[in-house]
Amino acid sequence: MKNVSLKIEDSIFKETEEILSLIKKPRNRYINEAIASYNKKQKRILIENALREDSKLVSDDSLSVLGEFENIEDEN
Repeated sequence: MKNVSLKIEDSIFKETEEILSLIKKPRNRYINEAIASYNKKQKRILIENALREDSKLVSDDSLSVLGEFENIEDEN
């Protein structure tokens, strides 16, 4: 495990401490789970953005091919 020093806003720290006292979970475990959850969320966002970009490229390509087919039909 790595040691990390971080600064937490007072309000966030206070809220976290209140929650921890209710759920009886060590602060370290809680923060690790929170970071893991946030990492998952960010990975999903990155995948969604990549898929959106790929979809746009495919869409543009499909429209180009469709246009070429229409030109061929117009020539006949």
